[in-house]
Amino acid sequence: MKLRVTAIAVGAAAAALLTVAPVSAQAAAPKHYFYDHKDPYTTGCGNAAQVVRTGSLSNRVDGRVGTVQLWWSSKCKTNWIEIRTAASAHGTISVYTDDRYDRFSFKQGNGGRHWGNMLYGNDMCAWGSASVVFGSGRGGQNGAGTTPKACG
Repeated sequence: MKLRVTAIAVGAAAAALLTVAPVSAQAAAPKHYFYDHKDPYTTGCGNAAQVVRTGSLSNRVDGRVGTVQLWWSSKCKTNWIEIRTAASAHGTISVYTDDRYDRFSFKQGNGGRHWGNMLYGNDMCAWGSASVVFGSGRGGQNGAGTTPKACG
């Protein structure tokens, strides 16, 4: 009987601590980060967008193998990166702001047009980069490029 009373007392004390102790929760992201890490076209942000910086995707054998563009949506206040390269290429697309980044992997196809996810970019700098691989990636079958920074 003594064991049962002790177990009930310990259980009641633990339950009391759980109801009194504050629960630590991760702070919610600011509202303006709503579009972070989302697709610019499925959200509609790409409908009111423009290219603000452009760079080249290059490799040491063939020279220029595509373009990398930094896009800005005035509707959503976001930036993202789009590239145009060979349809047979796969790789990664990255967008950066002063305090965050997003990296997106893409597969072959889509006519060589690929884009990454968005980051909030109002009143800060943004830029991007991409790397592409054709075939095995050996012997110059790759490329990389960046955009200049855009600040605003």
